[in-house]
Amino acid sequence: MKTRKGLLLINLGTPDDPGYLSVFKYLRQFLMDPKVITVPYILRFILVSLIIVPFRAFSSGKIYKKIWTENGSPLIVNTSALADKVSKKVPHIEVEFAMRYQSPSIEEKLKKLISQNLDEIIILPLFPQYSTATTGSVFDEISRVLKKQSVTPSIKFINQFYEQESFIDSWEERLKSFDVDNYDHILFSYHGLPTKAVDDIYDDSLCVDNNCENKITDENKFCYKATCYETTRLIAGRFNLSSDKYTVSFQSRLTKNWIEPFTDEVLEDFPSKGIENILVLSPAFTADNLETLYEIDDEYKELFLENGGKSLTMVPSLNDSSKWADSIVKIIDV
Repeated sequence: MKTRKGLLLINLGTPDDPGYLSVFKYLRQFLMDPKVITVPYILRFILVSLIIVPFRAFSSGKIYKKIWTENGSPLIVNTSALADKVSKKVPHIEVEFAMRYQSPSIEEKLKKLISQNLDEIIILPLFPQYSTATTGSVFDEISRVLKKQSVTPSIKFINQFYEQESFIDSWEERLKSFDVDNYDHILFSYHGLPTKAVDDIYDDSLCVDNNCENKITDENKFCYKATCYETTRLIAGRFNLSSDKYTVSFQSRLTKNWIEPFTDEVLEDFPSKGIENILVLSPAFTADNLETLYEIDDEYKELFLENGGKSLTMVPSLNDSSKWADSIVKIIDV
């Protein structure tokens, strides 16, 4: 009997619409996740439901309206289109996509696949570099849903793919649309994390003790910072970029106790070093979203220009490119 498989692609999530209530609902679900804000439940409830979300939902809603398309959230549009392309490349596999937060939910789509009596379901969180707050949270939700099922198929969970050749191929193709030699500098901006989040993956040391900026080892192979630097080196290597031609930084920080260097501070400092024309890409994201379309290509661009920069060009994410769809087929190894 032929083995029947399913594939569930999972991205982070987005409000159903840019209105206050939808943004409130999304932010509350996201920030109440104990893998995102790692404090006791009561304190987390007070911080999120009574302090952070009621005020942040207004400002975030305004930002979402700026990036919203006639077809909806860019993250949903791009992930849905990607799932369709992957499905056509693997017609023997049932392909679905879900969001960790809000719609379509992991529970809804996982139950849909399970109901088809598949022999195996492949779970692919679309986060190249492992972190507890993203991939780890997805694993928790998958586990929660599976615990309620009477019968479950075999599960193949892919926890990261930061170094996969086909993933690097996809970014190489993206960058080939730009003449990297025409820019003063290339900035690789990754989503930030609290330093505690990377320190927690080590048993007897800290991230700072493991040379994470320079190499991958058995000790740091699940360290988000280490894998971000490795992804950068692999992409830079495709274009023979010397180490002085590019910089790695981390965006979206909430406090000073997050992974450094901070993207905003790096951008503020560039013009004083004679770096006035830059190309920016963010290989932590596989689909364009608030962090790329607004934070980098609007907010950070304005910051850079205000400090003397002349041009900031944002490289689109992989979105639903055919190369990226081909890469997913190779990553799931079917």
